[in-house]
Amino acid sequence: MEKFVEQTLLYDFYGELLTERQQQVYESVVLEDYSLSEVAEDLGISRQGVHDMIKRCNHTLEDYESRLHLVEKFICIRKQVQKIKDFADGYHASEITEISNEILEEL
Repeated sequence: MEKFVEQTLLYDFYGELLTERQQQVYESVVLEDYSLSEVAEDLGISRQGVHDMIKRCNHTLEDYESRLHLVEKFICIRKQVQKIKDFADGYHASEITEISNEILEEL
């Protein structure tokens, strides 16, 4: 899985478990693509401090995933629903296709 997508999914599932400060820094650097220097200047901390916080956040998020496997389960369910949708399309089962589309949108 692409690193950015993986980081985004991990943050979506476990980001609320980080402190507000960690969330702020992580969102700025990873999700909003600010440089470490920009974030450091805005927050009045060192560039190295921002780098270390991102590294710790990534480790924390990966640790949550290794224990809970929510992202892994989400991806598996999404693939299974996509298969159902593909099978339903082949049989022109519009109701199944509609339901699978709704589930995929919610995921």
